[in-house]
Amino acid sequence: METRVLVGCPTSDYKAYCLNEYADSVKNLSYKNYDILLVDNSENDEYFNKIKSLGINVIKSKFYENARERIAESRNIIRRYALDNNYDYFFSLEQDVIPPKDIIERLLSHKKDAVCGVYFAVNFYKGKNQLMPLVWVDFDKETKKMFYIDKERLWSNKLIEVATSGLGCMLIHRRILEKIKFRYDKGDEGFDDMWFCKDLRENGIKLYCDTSLKCRHLINDWSWKNIKK
Repeated sequence: METRVLVGCPTSDYKAYCLNEYADSVKNLSYKNYDILLVDNSENDEYFNKIKSLGINVIKSKFYENARERIAESRNIIRRYALDNNYDYFFSLEQDVIPPKDIIERLLSHKKDAVCGVYFAVNFYKGKNQLMPLVWVDFDKETKKMFYIDKERLWSNKLIEVATSGLGCMLIHRRILEKIKFRYDKGDEGFDDMWFCKDLRENGIKLYCDTSLKCRHLINDWSWKNIKK
């Protein structure tokens, strides 16, 4: 039987600006055996109804003032759905990430429990508008510092082992979902993607990145500026 994949992510009306493009992309992936599930954690039902009107499966989750809490809870709803409905993989594809059409086949071909593609974000932290790939290849346990992937490896178009990645484009086997829940730490600024990768490392699970899979990222700077973490 062909591998079953659940594609989806948490979302909210902050991402309304890219819903139509995402819907078109995610409904036209070339892999044959996948389903879509979004979990909307907006404050009201308006965005939930908008997603439904596009023919996309969506669950409404609780709204929390804290963005990290609502994102982690929403992603755990998807995790539970994937496990309860016997999916082999959860393909975490954020609503503002547009991948190549054949991305599922290409990620599956590596036969890894956790493997991601590449997408970029604007580096706001040093007063720059530089695009940075959300992939970190090394992690210093003593300083807890992460190091971005270097240009040579980024443009090698090879499968490489990495330390950390965002959850914008990551294929996750159910074996991992059975062990690890999505979470965050109130005493730290990191979102659930950073903690998920930390939990992978602590469980001895390797994370890989196919650097040939570079996705478009529909960045909208303002959407995070006033969100409570």
